[in-house]
Amino acid sequence: MPRKGPVQKREVKKDLIFNEKLISQMINLVLLKGKKGISEKIVYQSLDIVGKRAGEDGVIVLKKAIGNIKPLLEVKPRRVGGATYQVPVEVDERRGITLALRWLISITRSKSGKPVRELLAEEILSAAENTGAAVKKKENLHKMAEANRAFAHYRW
Repeated sequence: MPRKGPVQKREVKKDLIFNEKLISQMINLVLLKGKKGISEKIVYQSLDIVGKRAGEDGVIVLKKAIGNIKPLLEVKPRRVGGATYQVPVEVDERRGITLALRWLISITRSKSGKPVRELLAEEILSAAENTGAAVKKKENLHKMAEANRAFAHYRW
């Protein structure tokens, strides 16, 4: 963290095919070792698979999935008098989308047995139906925030 003021937020550029910032952000998170062409290929092919299986546009299904995964609350550690409390705080829109995409991709990477594009497509479809590991992760985070509601007055 810089000593002089807050960090300026950089604007994400829109992707070339769908003209969406969300897709561009997803491509950047899938990216490994600077191979952007490969990550674009993975994301676009998985969106095609999602579109075919869902019977509607893949971008619309992705937005629905992100809406289902995106958390409303999270917990942050706060040190008070020698004890560390997990304090529930609200998540702003931009961080919620980033967390949702990060969870979606990390869960996809943890699985094996199929090509990444198919695993990503399956995870997007299950999240759009409000099932799957990413939705479970969000629910666990909300349960933790609810359990630590007593420490909400330590919010800074």
